[in-house]
Amino acid sequence: MRCPFCLHEESKVVDSRSTDENKTIRRRRECLACGKRYTTYEKVEDIPILVVKRDSTRENFDKQKIINGIIIACQKRPVSRKQIEEIAEEIEKEISNRMITEIESKQIGEMVIDKLKDIDEISYVRFASVYREFKDINTFLEEIKNLMSKNNN
Repeated sequence: MRCPFCLHEESKVVDSRSTDENKTIRRRRECLACGKRYTTYEKVEDIPILVVKRDSTRENFDKQKIINGIIIACQKRPVSRKQIEEIAEEIEKEISNRMITEIESKQIGEMVIDKLKDIDEISYVRFASVYREFKDINTFLEEIKNLMSKNNN
């Protein structure tokens, strides 16, 4: 970090504090050449993630959309709001950890399906039926057969 007064490149940190709900670190520094103090801020850089929709349009990633979709699939099922929010949080972290700037909505839907499968099978089938756009009862039955065969193994 270069001193704003004398442009010397070495300084020492005198004080560090978290600010902005632990999203930023405020550091008081002292220049080793001129002795003057100045403040710097460190912040994790958020990379905006775009979701590529089925029609190739793009929109910003919105965790709330995942939550809303899961809530609909879990209506009248023994799935808590906390579990729903944890699923959305896990998916958001997974996507962020990939360090990508774009993800297909299809991939997000599959992530939701995988997580719902472990929590509630009825909610899983409801979400999958809408997400995968089951065209008729046969595709619906095929999905249920796949689920049953996986549970029997």
